[in-house]
Amino acid sequence: MISDVILPARGLLFDNDGVLVDSEESVVTSWRRWAVEHGLDPDEVMAAVPGRRAADTVALFVGADEVAEATATVTRYELEGAATTSAVPGVLDLVPQLAGVPWAVVTSGVRALATGRLRGAGIEPPEVVVTAEDVTAGKPDPQPYLTGAARLGLPPADLLVLEDSTSGVAAGQAAGCRVVGIGRDALRTTADVVVRDLTGARWTGTGLLLPTAGLLRAVGTAG
Repeated sequence: MISDVILPARGLLFDNDGVLVDSEESVVTSWRRWAVEHGLDPDEVMAAVPGRRAADTVALFVGADEVAEATATVTRYELEGAATTSAVPGVLDLVPQLAGVPWAVVTSGVRALATGRLRGAGIEPPEVVVTAEDVTAGKPDPQPYLTGAARLGLPPADLLVLEDSTSGVAAGQAAGCRVVGIGRDALRTTADVVVRDLTGARWTGTGLLLPTAGLLRAVGTAG
């Protein structure tokens, strides 16, 4: 029988969308709108979105001279729906436990979008929020999570990353962190542990407890 999993850590690095907030409706609406306006296949565009900065996504579909304008357009669409997000299950119970604990949000979104979505879901942004403006290379490059670790003043090995996308998991692991995958899609990643969501997750004082009921893949098991 699988027991609760306790992962030792001194702090936490959270991705935002799909981990702390459910912004799927806004993301899909915004990016499909942008794709149609540019004569692109919306499904192809959507497949490229998870875990990437908006500028990195649009660069796959438009010329270099169009990236800035296209990024501004799709960001504007996403900002229009920023306040409609909701918290991922378990998040509103876990975050209050982190008072005094080093934690940060590390997202591929721009700062206004990240903070807007957090507040829309009832989550006050932490002191450290690493966004697209803070890095020169986005996920799967480790730079975003290395930046988060540096701003918390902790070595990556002492931090847990919580991620839902393949590129995000790769970024966290490349930075030297253990990674908790969130959601069924994370079963396709190399995350150390995968949980359905953060229901019942608890900060123990020395790490993160993940209850048996939410485990989709436990430590050391194949997905």
